[in-house]
Amino acid sequence: MSVHKEISAHSTKQHQIAKQFWALDQQRELYIEEAVSLCKEGKEFTTDSINLISKRINELAKNGVAPTRKFVTPEMVHEYVQKLEK
Repeated sequence: MSVHKEISAHSTKQHQIAKQFWALDQQRELYIEEAVSLCKEGKEFTTDSINLISKRINELAKNGVAPTRKFVTPEMVHEYVQKLEK
């Protein structure tokens, strides 16, 4: 395989990982917004869906292209909502 083809294949792979990261990160943000809304309304919520996406993002990050994301606890959501309400 020529060097050009190898570089092209590598770039394509990195681009695919970046696209996956972006899509997952957008989905994670939606789940965070949902949890925050439920918390504001005093309704029950979990962070399971947020953390499932975070886990998938962190798997992608092992390839060195995507950044990692922290896992979120219900306490973190409550603290955030309290800050918003001040």
